[in-house]
Amino acid sequence: MLLFASLAFASPIAAQDGTGEKDLLAELQACRSIAVPAERLACFDRASATLVEARDSGEVRLVDREEIQQTRRGLFGFTLPKLDIFGSGNDDEIDMLESTITGVSRYGRNGYRIKIEEGSVWQIDSAPSRLRMPRPGDEIVLKKASLGSFFIRIAGQIGVKGKRVE
Repeated sequence: MLLFASLAFASPIAAQDGTGEKDLLAELQACRSIAVPAERLACFDRASATLVEARDSGEVRLVDREEIQQTRRGLFGFTLPKLDIFGSGNDDEIDMLESTITGVSRYGRNGYRIKIEEGSVWQIDSAPSRLRMPRPGDEIVLKKASLGSFFIRIAGQIGVKGKRVE
C-alpha cells in the first residue's frame, strides 16, 4: 500500500498545523527507535490513531499500486502538473494505452468522437476515407505523439492523429 496525501480534500486546519503524509510517517518511524516496550507501544498507539484519524477525515488516503494504475489510465491524455501524487519516479509512466471502444458518434464532416472503457472521450477531426468507422467493441491503441497530440489506431487499421476532449 502507498500513502497518498489528498491535496484536494485537505482541510484548512490540517494545512495550518502541517500534518501531512511525511509528518505522519515520521511520527510512526520515530516510535521504532524507543527502547522501552511500554513507551514504544504508547507511541505507536498515538501515531497510528493520528494516521487513522487523518484517513477517516479524508486528509490522507491509502491507495495500492493497482488503484494508481487505474487512475493513470483514466487520466491518460491529460497534461498534469508534476505533483508527484502517484509516488516517486516516472517508472510507471504511461506512453500508450490499449483499450476498448464503448461508444462512437460522428463529429463534423469526417470526424469521430470515441468513448473508451476508462471513460475518456477522444476526437479524430479529419479521418481519412480509408479508415473504417469505429464501432463499440473495437480495440483502440492510443499513443503519445509530439506537441501534445496522440496517435490513434483502431482495430489494427492505419493510425490517425487525435486528441482527448473529455
